Amino acid sequence: MVDAGAPLAVSEVGARKTIAIIGGGFSGAAVAYNLSGHPDIAFQTDIVIFEPRAEIGRGLAYDTADPAHRINVPAARMSLRPDAPEHFSAWLARTDAAADDVAAERPDGSLFPRRGVFGAYVADSLKPYLESGAVRHIRAAVTAVRRAPGGWEIEDSAGGRWSAALVVIATTHPPPAPPRALVDALGPHPRFISDPTQPQALAAIRPDDDVLVVGNGLTSADVIASLAASGHRGRILSVSRRGLRSRGHAPFPQEPFGDLLSPPPLSARDLVKRIRDAIRAASAEGLTWHAVIDQVRTQAADVWPNLPVAERRRIVRHLRVFWDVHRFRIAPQVEEALDAAIAAGRLEIVAGSVRKAAIEDDRIRVSVTRKGSADPVEPLFDAVIVTTGPAHGGILDSQAWLRDLHAAGHLHLDPTGLGIDCDAQSQALNPEGVPDDSLLISGPLARGRFGELMGLPQVSEHARLVAARAAETLRTQSHAGEIAAR
Repeated sequence: MVDAGAPLAVSEVGARKTIAIIGGGFSGAAVAYNLSGHPDIAFQTDIVIFEPRAEIGRGLAYDTADPAHRINVPAARMSLRPDAPEHFSAWLARTDAAADDVAAERPDGSLFPRRGVFGAYVADSLKPYLESGAVRHIRAAVTAVRRAPGGWEIEDSAGGRWSAALVVIATTHPPPAPPRALVDALGPHPRFISDPTQPQALAAIRPDDDVLVVGNGLTSADVIASLAASGHRGRILSVSRRGLRSRGHAPFPQEPFGDLLSPPPLSARDLVKRIRDAIRAASAEGLTWHAVIDQVRTQAADVWPNLPVAERRRIVRHLRVFWDVHRFRIAPQVEEALDAAIAAGRLEIVAGSVRKAAIEDDRIRVSVTRKGSADPVEPLFDAVIVTTGPAHGGILDSQAWLRDLHAAGHLHLDPTGLGIDCDAQSQALNPEGVPDDSLLISGPLARGRFGELMGLPQVSEHARLVAARAAETLRTQSHAGEIAAR
């Protein structure tokens, strides 16, 4: 342990160095997991994770007890170890963690357990390293990160002060940014839910309440499934700009299909044409679009960097919503809940926008303009839930220490606005494009550089890259220190 008020002298030759990982969700946990087994790190380096939650590895996604929240990738493809995709499945078999969940197994034998179970798996996988002291869990939030001799100085919300040779930023995206008009009008209403990812966020909604859901992605699907599981009977109107609903999984197993790399596309238009051509070719062979989108996912790390920045921005601006609903598929159990709600006439999904709102007694009147219509309608609702997804562009203003690093010139947004800019080794870039080998970006916040870093298999792969980069940096620093001391 590094005592508060007594920072480790990281610049001393031969001193144990500290890697500080800020954020203990899946990304941070996966980096620590890979570092703990790295021969250049084990027993030579202190690995410290700052995470306010009680357990490492749960994060926002997997710190949920809601039985309707399920992993949206089959268990056989969810793993801390990219070289062992069956790692989670083996843990499930060994622990019987999903034995009481009869809905987890699908007719084809695939498993979609509850998300909290996956969080337990990650926490259990880190447990030996925590017990041995190879990894330290600091149950506090980071409040400040500053450049210091030999590395970085970190302060936490418990009053601790730490020195680190290397910092890994593995925080999550900032919460949704609700439309300003809704916040101003509905802020005091007890059933205006601006962030449904918070614990018990839906508890105020009554069984017969009429609900407006603003946004229609994965979070919206989770909300609707959760309401259904709780016995909600009221009507639900889900409004998003294009009215697109997250898709489900393929009707049968398929290998990725198509080729986007011969040669790589250089424009958004070319990329879309190739995807459409591949889908037609896949259909001729009896496959569905899922196989092509899976191939885009696997080849994205090679396709994305070759696209000019202007084309990447064009994709983010015009195509990301289409990509998201096809790429990030909902679990079959969640899909069934949505289908049942639509069939029963309780759920309507529409394209449109919310213009204004007002509180009328206990209810909420909302002005909704549907796509293709110039005249808004103003129905009454009992509750409004915002599920617009994370505010990607607000990451550097979401926490004081990130804001300060940005102000000091250590971090800036990537050109596409998806996260923090970094190079191909995930080293943070300053505004002049110079990489910092002691400041690494892990997980979805590096999406703007790598193109596809939201799905767990890709985050797992990326965590291994970050761990290897961290180990190499510390090895180089140690070697340089030894030469300087001669």
